[in-house]
Amino acid sequence: MPPRFPIPPLAGLRAFEAIARLQSFRKAAGELSVTTSAVSHQVRSLEEALDIQLFERDTRGVTVTYAGQRFLPEVQAALDRLALAVADLRQRSPNEPLTISTLPTFAVRWMIPRLADFRRKHPEIEVRLDASMELASFTGSDVDLAIRYGRGNWPDLHSEPLIAERLIPVCSPALLEGPLPLKEPADLARHVLLQNSAHPEDWGLWLTAAKVEDVDSGHGPSFAYSELLLRAAAEGLGVAVARRHLVETDLAAGSLVAPFDITHDSGICYWLVCPPQSLNDVRVAAFRAWLLDEIGPQTTIEAEA
Repeated sequence: MPPRFPIPPLAGLRAFEAIARLQSFRKAAGELSVTTSAVSHQVRSLEEALDIQLFERDTRGVTVTYAGQRFLPEVQAALDRLALAVADLRQRSPNEPLTISTLPTFAVRWMIPRLADFRRKHPEIEVRLDASMELASFTGSDVDLAIRYGRGNWPDLHSEPLIAERLIPVCSPALLEGPLPLKEPADLARHVLLQNSAHPEDWGLWLTAAKVEDVDSGHGPSFAYSELLLRAAAEGLGVAVARRHLVETDLAAGSLVAPFDITHDSGICYWLVCPPQSLNDVRVAAFRAWLLDEIGPQTTIEAEA
């Protein structure tokens, strides 16, 4: 949709910003590498286009009018955004690696096993994974997009829900047999519950969803990382609550089993996050399309209002 009002010439906006900031036509002309006469002409053309006086000129110098003072921060912000966009366009080309920031466990258990398929379909795009617990900054970094975990409320960023968090107990197949077999959720009272220290609420949430009582949800050995937690479960040290999408490979291979067909959807999920303008990047567009196809519609959720 075209703008309702025509955009004034960029030269006039740059001249106005420089004069207002430097409080001098002469200094602004020097900064912009043009003559003082040219700067004066550009500002007059801008004032005529806006039909608003931006400066008061007298023998003592130049003063920004009230209208100009209101206009100045908006012009400065727009010029800054334009400069960043130009710098980003120059720095990033289709031949540069696509840098993706994501959580370490998600990278190891979900992303890496699937990247061979993306590379086969897009051999021209080199992927670089930046696995970190910190939120990626898209300013002053080479991160192109991020896979974040949460509820999607990141201002000024494009946020797209990917995989819903569904909690499910998992354990070694050996625990399904023996003297204390896991047959129903109430049997958990006789087993060790492995705890995820990053998500201590997991067992309580799942037990509530399964309507199980008389089970101490907070008792059991604790693990700082999901990878350690799931390895302990596979070794038969107890039962863990896992995010189902992170154990799909283990369930398919049989190293872990889900003793009960009861899941808890917490309303939290993984999101594709990037600056809105990055959606026009051919590398980001290709990865996004591949990612959504790989996930499929059955595991996505709607963003919160």
